[in-house]
Amino acid sequence: MEVTCLLLLALIPFHCRGQGVYAPAQAQIVHAGQACVVKEDNISERVYTIREGDTLVLQCLVTGHPRPQVRWTKTAGSASDKFQETSVFNETLRIERIARTQGGRYYCKAENGVGVPAIKSIRVDVQYLDEPVLTVHQTVSDVRGNFYQEKTVFLRCTVNSNPPARFIWKRGSDTLSHSQDNGVDIYEPLYTQGETKVLKLKNLRPQDYASYTCQVSVRNVCGIPDKAVTFQLTNTTAPPALKLSVNETLVVNPGENVTVQCLLTGGDPLPQLQWSHGPGPLPLGALAQGGTLSIPSVQARDSGYYNCTATNNVGNPAKKTVNLLVRSMKNATFQITPDVIKESENIQLGQDLKLSCHVDAVPQEKVTYQWFKNGKPARMSKRLLVTRNDPELPAVTSSLELIDLHFSDYGTYLCVASFPGAPVPDLSVEVNISSETVPPTISVPKGRAVVTVREGSPAELQCEVRGKPRPPVLWSRVDKEAALLPSGLPLEETSDGKLRLERVSRDMSGTYRCQTARYNGFNVRSREAQVQLNVQFPPEVEPGSQDVRQALGRPVLLRCSLLRGSPQRIASAVWRFKGQLLPPPPAVPVAAEAPDHSELRLDAVTRESSGSYECSVSNDVGSAACLFQVSAKAYSPEFYFDTPNPTRSHKLSKNYSYVLQWTQREPDAVDPVLNYRLSVRQLNQHNALVKAIPVRRVEKGQLLEYILTDLRVPHSYEVRLTPYTTFGAGDMASRIIHYTEPISSPSLSDNTCHFEDEKICGYTQDLTDNFDWTRQNALTQNPKRSPNTGPPTDISGTPEGYYMFIETSRPRELGDRARLVSPLYNASAKFYCVSFFYHMYGKHIGSLNLLVRSRNKGALDTHAWSLSGNKGNVWQQAHVPINPSGPFQIIFEGVRGSGYLGDIAIDDVTLKKGECPRKQMDPNKVVVMPGSAAPRQPLPQLWGPVAAFLLALQR
Repeated sequence: MEVTCLLLLALIPFHCRGQGVYAPAQAQIVHAGQACVVKEDNISERVYTIREGDTLVLQCLVTGHPRPQVRWTKTAGSASDKFQETSVFNETLRIERIARTQGGRYYCKAENGVGVPAIKSIRVDVQYLDEPVLTVHQTVSDVRGNFYQEKTVFLRCTVNSNPPARFIWKRGSDTLSHSQDNGVDIYEPLYTQGETKVLKLKNLRPQDYASYTCQVSVRNVCGIPDKAVTFQLTNTTAPPALKLSVNETLVVNPGENVTVQCLLTGGDPLPQLQWSHGPGPLPLGALAQGGTLSIPSVQARDSGYYNCTATNNVGNPAKKTVNLLVRSMKNATFQITPDVIKESENIQLGQDLKLSCHVDAVPQEKVTYQWFKNGKPARMSKRLLVTRNDPELPAVTSSLELIDLHFSDYGTYLCVASFPGAPVPDLSVEVNISSETVPPTISVPKGRAVVTVREGSPAELQCEVRGKPRPPVLWSRVDKEAALLPSGLPLEETSDGKLRLERVSRDMSGTYRCQTARYNGFNVRSREAQVQLNVQFPPEVEPGSQDVRQALGRPVLLRCSLLRGSPQRIASAVWRFKGQLLPPPPAVPVAAEAPDHSELRLDAVTRESSGSYECSVSNDVGSAACLFQVSAKAYSPEFYFDTPNPTRSHKLSKNYSYVLQWTQREPDAVDPVLNYRLSVRQLNQHNALVKAIPVRRVEKGQLLEYILTDLRVPHSYEVRLTPYTTFGAGDMASRIIHYTEPISSPSLSDNTCHFEDEKICGYTQDLTDNFDWTRQNALTQNPKRSPNTGPPTDISGTPEGYYMFIETSRPRELGDRARLVSPLYNASAKFYCVSFFYHMYGKHIGSLNLLVRSRNKGALDTHAWSLSGNKGNVWQQAHVPINPSGPFQIIFEGVRGSGYLGDIAIDDVTLKKGECPRKQMDPNKVVVMPGSAAPRQPLPQLWGPVAAFLLALQR
């Protein structure tokens, strides 16, 4: 059960700072994850080097008040990897298994509405090394049959890598170079894709027939190992050669089983064969096995080019192509063309007339056409001509021309298209020529020029075509902004002149064009008409939802506006309060013909009038609602996240305090804030401690501060803060506070690192040592750990306290080293003092060393302090003076002794400017731990009295 109690007296000092703390966003990018920096002394944050396939982690550290939001964008590389426009509210961008195309420059944009946004960038360099490819080539001048009788041979090695690869050529196990062998030449050719090195064998000698290896290396960048490829050069080495078992053009009937063999006629090493199809993949059911391609029951859709390619990395690949044509015919059409010379559009006796017939066929040129008149074959004469391939018509079109049309030429003409001797059905088209054969006209039926439907309903657009024969109708859109029909096509053919649309949407509104086709009818100028489609849809209003705050007793005006709709007017507006119907607001003046908004005025905000208001707007098609939440309650506080070093720890008592700061959002919008209700609850606990914090007049931008004390290390807490006015409770804000230790810095007044935080004050494990330091406490110790070595607890003596130690059990060996490296410090003083506690207990204790790493021109480590051997089961303290000459780091190095009873631990590391205390503490002198000597006066507790008070209430 949650225990809450309101304390009316403030037990902890409370501060108000008058200056405004609203500040624009500031940003800084730091990188984590599996980074590998090429240069050891590269401490800049601007370049992040990572191996392909590893995890990229970029964090945008922001400051500013209110808390800025972060958006990541990227340039220079693939922009389709889900990171081009991404809002990352936890400020961290993480890419699993990063690819080379995801390298480039990443930007973090932080903005909080104050000032201009902050934009920072970092370049991500993805490192990779592909498998090298080795090919063998001959000189162009070689015309003799045997490839390797030519005097000059080129071995070309190509690889893709980042950074650029280094090439090493070997013959057998011997490395080749210009200086050692006059018969070879190694060079980099121009205009090649990827990185390439060529080994040229001049005046081929018997010893040149050998095994050649191309080894590529990126010098172990990011731990990428070297790669190599080997080729055996012999006197039989030759490029691939092919031949096909069929002709290059293969015409088959549908339903047949097709088999094509690709036969090797040369090549050493043995070439690899591969079949491909263009366009698209091999047909479903096709089987490519070795050099044999089988397609069962071939269909017209299987037509295309089939390629057989042979490769063995010698010379150029050999390629043979089969053009597979599956006989088919479809789409038989006709055209009636009146006398072109006389520019006629009608059939008239005494003028010429041309009838044309066309089918889409494969192969197109093998189609034959035959004309019939009234069921009998048409006879050629001076006035009746049959032509093929009319330049004014599609390819392979048959035309029947009637010269000086007579009455006797009227009749029914039939065009039959066929593949002679093939089991493909004939296609035919019939044309009737008479005095009634007239060109088309097109019009829109009466009352159908404008079609109005509701969104989501079907619609039918209609155009009527008259004439004989009646051609198809082609539909298109007139609107330039929407050139495509709802089907996604620019043109759509209908045989009855009706365009049917299913579930129309508002973007389908507009003008549609219907026109006669120039086929299956007269080949004359198209006739056109237009239809207007209006799609009605419900209104869209603003605001959809609005939070309205006002002080008690002040008036409020609520306004609901129509953004868009069809029709674009408000037919009715109904207001409700908490679901109950309100009297209609004053009528709109008569002069306003089409009202586009509705208003409701509240004369004064009261507790009774606070609540939810709804305005329902209708335009006869549908309705939409504006929602207003009216109240006089205060806005939520805005926590301040830029407090410098908010955590203050007390190692021996295992408590810490936290400086909580915040501002009040829009304090003048409502009545003044009288006090805040503070609730603090330890995570994973049910009990919450509550108290009231009285305040005076709160100004906009005023920084408020409260110190939370007696928080237990290393636990996290949920803090809830609620403002109270004369209206009552306002909006609550919550946040989680974590125990964190500041990154150790000589400039901080409280810079002791207790290792209570997982970030261990910015210390890192050295990547060049044998094993790592371990962070643990008495609660996380391995119950099977070695006895008689290592500390039972940290320096405070509490089971929750953490420390760092080295575990010397197997597989550790004598002399193994573990190094813990501090952050980089900029030297601003001549002398510094490093103080720390150490625990060296066990009969196999090795050594504990303190080193200083200077970073002036490179990494130079010097010993500053060392201690070896068993020092007893006690914590002891050391003070070590150092005088770095520039930027530096300190390193704790633990060295494993002769056995497993050699665990070494450190705790409470402090780095301060100035000299160490003159009276140095004896390294073997025991530091009195809590509970082992005179009792220590406990620190003041905030919630000790609170707990007692709550317990009394429960009783």
